[in-house]
Amino acid sequence: MQATLPSTVAGIAERLRGLLSAHRAALRTRSYDLPALNSPAVPCEVTTVTASDGARLRVHSYGPADGEAIVLAHGWTCCIEYWNPQINAFAGDYRVIAYDQRGHGESESGTAPLTTDLLADDLAAVLDATLRPGQRAVLVGHSLGGMTIQAWAGRYPRQVTARADAVVLANTASGDLIAETTVVPRFNRGPLALPFPVGRLGLGLPVVFPPIGPVKWIFRRQIMSLASTGEVVDFALAIVRSCPAMVRSHFGFLLAELALQSCTRCLTVPTTVIAGSADDMTPPVHSERLTEELRSVGAFRKLVELPTGHLGNVEAYEAFNDELAEVLAETYAARRMREATA
Repeated sequence: MQATLPSTVAGIAERLRGLLSAHRAALRTRSYDLPALNSPAVPCEVTTVTASDGARLRVHSYGPADGEAIVLAHGWTCCIEYWNPQINAFAGDYRVIAYDQRGHGESESGTAPLTTDLLADDLAAVLDATLRPGQRAVLVGHSLGGMTIQAWAGRYPRQVTARADAVVLANTASGDLIAETTVVPRFNRGPLALPFPVGRLGLGLPVVFPPIGPVKWIFRRQIMSLASTGEVVDFALAIVRSCPAMVRSHFGFLLAELALQSCTRCLTVPTTVIAGSADDMTPPVHSERLTEELRSVGAFRKLVELPTGHLGNVEAYEAFNDELAEVLAETYAARRMREATA
């Protein structure tokens, strides 16, 4: 009996892990009446990229293999599927590459201590594995993804012009997340400041999001905006719920200490900043600061403020896609002109 008990317990634990994994996968791949939210119908090439510490990262590439490239880096508690509205819009004409940040989706967490340098290394590995020799892409980062792109630029400044034609930073920041957040009602407004230890603890809590009415309302109010309704909210909440609570916690503590201001100035290609007017997690003041840093190195292209909360590319996906289409048209038209005159 004593000899068989550990194997029985291990078997039960393995079974539970399998059930949780299947549940999270189902959350990521639900179907909706809004076609933009559904899994892309275009062919997908699945690649496993090995990170510097041996972690295996899930990477999806959609669209023509020889197409001009867009690389999408998702935010905290999200995954590849978060980008469905953009993949569905652009994968017919472009090579759209998206990957799961470590610990998210189907990417492994790895063994190395979690740092922004590690996330920069992950992005560098994805670019090396998916872009052709000499190929450059438009890099698009939402929230943590935008922070990852900034960290990559700071860690690999010589790679910026070698790998990127342009950058889009959406609902993101370079630091001071706790000092500027307006997620907590009545704090960080006027003389009331949220104490850093309290804010750090809040970011690091292994929060769960049961799909019940009050939780959905809080999610709309604090993460999205109350203007977001219906399947857009259902989609966003399902994506966030697919992230393990402990992964949410580990990355939350990382975000509390974020300080990438010097990295932002290493983005020396045309960079567009997109903010949400009702974004409580990364209020527009962060986008204004990013704009100042980009202006200082001549890389600022445009600041756009959409009427959204933190999940702008989902809440207002059509407007977001219009802005991205403008970036792509400008970027690749200029490249074709250079090539024609070379």
